[in-house]
Amino acid sequence: MRRHPILFAALLPVLLSACQARSVTVDDAYVRLPAVPGRPAAAYFRVSGGGLPDRLVGITATGAARAELHASGMHAGMATMTPLEDVDIPADGVVAFSPAGNHVMLFGLSQNVTPGTPVPLTLRFRSGTTLTTEARTIAAGDDAPY
Repeated sequence: MRRHPILFAALLPVLLSACQARSVTVDDAYVRLPAVPGRPAAAYFRVSGGGLPDRLVGITATGAARAELHASGMHAGMATMTPLEDVDIPADGVVAFSPAGNHVMLFGLSQNVTPGTPVPLTLRFRSGTTLTTEARTIAAGDDAPY
């Protein structure tokens, strides 16, 4: 059997790139300001998993004193909100952080943040990946972008 080292060398980068796992991404981020000044704001976004499962383990927001992962739910007919330590991000899956589900509470958000002000969010994952995305800011009564 005759070998073709030049052909193999030319195809190697293509083969290696096909083997690399896709990275986690964050899209459609926005922050809803509180209806009552001084109360917490909420951040929402979509996380698309890469080629391997991962776990969102923390988040920070520029201009906020503290950011916490939370889950919304219902218990005995009452709306509840529970802090979360982390959130699983399945490989090739999408996890939506939305008003009726998982979301991020932003405590002590700067009074300088007004509708239209971008708020950088930095998400940290168990894999060591960190992603920063710019969330657009909307007023309490504005329609959600999605």
